[in-house]
Amino acid sequence: MILSTTPTIEGHAIREYKGVVTGEVIIGANVLKDFMAGLTDFFGGRSGSYEKVLNEAKDSAIQEMIQRAQTLGANAIVGIDIDYETIGSNSSMLMVATSGTAVVL
Repeated sequence: MILSTTPTIEGHAIREYKGVVTGEVIIGANVLKDFMAGLTDFFGGRSGSYEKVLNEAKDSAIQEMIQRAQTLGANAIVGIDIDYETIGSNSSMLMVATSGTAVVL
């Protein structure tokens, strides 16, 4: 599966548009990660635990989108967009949503 944030793939003509495909993942951060992130906020630096959760959520959302595109018979997804939002009480949940257009090259 070829993935691209651009509307076309250089050197390939889009033969057929299959439709919009999405992938959504909602992940909760646990208390220990919140505590460690709080220390990182206080002392400065990057929060490795949150970065790991964010990457896992992004990868899962992309995989879900790929599966939906394959179901439609696509071999590429163009125009991919990835959005990140916090939801829930106290913004305790992270939502990653991906979308793109499934196509046949």
